Amino acid sequence: MLPQLRELEQRFGDAIAVVGVLSGKYTAERVTARIRDASIRLDAVHPVLNDRQFRVWRAYAVRAWPTLVAIDPKGAVIGMSAGEFTADGVTPFVERVLGEARVSGVLREESMHLAADPPTIPPNLLAFPGKVAVRDDRIAIADSGHHRLLLGRLEDDGNRMRVERAVGSGVAGFVDGDTGAFRYPQGVAFGASDTLYVADTGNHAIRAVSLTDGSVRTIAGTGGQLRTARDRAAGAMSSPWDIAFDGEMLYIAMAGIHQLWTLDLRGGMAAPFAGTGAEELHDGTHGEAALAQPMGVALARDALLVADAESSAVREVDLGTPGAVRTVVGTGLFDFGHVDGVGDRVRLQHPQGLAVADDGRVLVCDSYNDSLRWLDRATREVSTWIDGLHEPGGLAIGGRRVYVADTNAHRVAVIDIGSTEVRPLVIVE
Repeated sequence: MLPQLRELEQRFGDAIAVVGVLSGKYTAERVTARIRDASIRLDAVHPVLNDRQFRVWRAYAVRAWPTLVAIDPKGAVIGMSAGEFTADGVTPFVERVLGEARVSGVLREESMHLAADPPTIPPNLLAFPGKVAVRDDRIAIADSGHHRLLLGRLEDDGNRMRVERAVGSGVAGFVDGDTGAFRYPQGVAFGASDTLYVADTGNHAIRAVSLTDGSVRTIAGTGGQLRTARDRAAGAMSSPWDIAFDGEMLYIAMAGIHQLWTLDLRGGMAAPFAGTGAEELHDGTHGEAALAQPMGVALARDALLVADAESSAVREVDLGTPGAVRTVVGTGLFDFGHVDGVGDRVRLQHPQGLAVADDGRVLVCDSYNDSLRWLDRATREVSTWIDGLHEPGGLAIGGRRVYVADTNAHRVAVIDIGSTEVRPLVIVE
């Protein structure tokens, strides 16, 4: 499911066969139905093996995620590389192996048509929605699987959305203008002057959408992923997953490089704000602290709150400089579960979103636990509020309603804060 593998598949066609092996770190990642949904969501076109007991992992002496293993047409392992890689870096090796295989006559270049399994719940009007934003009666949904945004107004006491505009062609792309295109958009945030800001995750960019006419413009990012110093100099980003608007500033959860960034909307300057780039759970000043795949951000009165997915933690970040990063709950990259309580006893599992209520409490999208959980920052107490969702990825609080992007159920769920009744948002086009 790595984009580099998709690029190799496109370059070499039937000359190579790609097989994904998922040796899941999280217990939720070892459930075949979840793997199937993730494969469909990420548009994987190759078979994926659920290595839930780590048998393949041990057989190939794997030590890190991701690891690439090359096997020649005779079935022999001829190469192995741990860590991130690029398609360009691997291409010369593949070309050499294919050339030798063609000369020796052992390469069979035949198309293998493997029918994809259906998702657990079929997509409908929405497909794998990632995030949602609400301001007054306005609502924006990142319809991530359809590579578009739905913008509209809330009616019927907040239980129905009347769509005013669908922004995006419905096909993955990177296009500005009146007919803009997105690639797996995630975070959405209402700004000033009738503008919606979008974390266009698959394009590694921040986009701005006019709520007046639906036109799209890119305000940061190049459309390519940040990998080198040259990319950084050109203004590239890496998987921006969520955003929070604060006057003239956007705060960005840069999941791909384990950092938080800021984007100055007056000058258009994007820069790292907190995190060294190491994937760790380490507190300290903005320049010393380490994060682990931040996927959700929300502003409180005194801090930026972060859903730090790979450390199964909630972090808080001072907005001033030099500032500090502190862990509210969460204890390490491999400490996860579903445990309510106080402080270091608490366990989350890959949280991807959060929102701050009027009373200061924080509602956390505990994504791999399929739940929503309340967090009191002062006492560090966590309690489960709603169970039984389908890998929720983001949420917004509007009045006495909570709006949840219930990703694998292809819906936005509406929850009454008082009664805890859960119902799907009715969407009227």
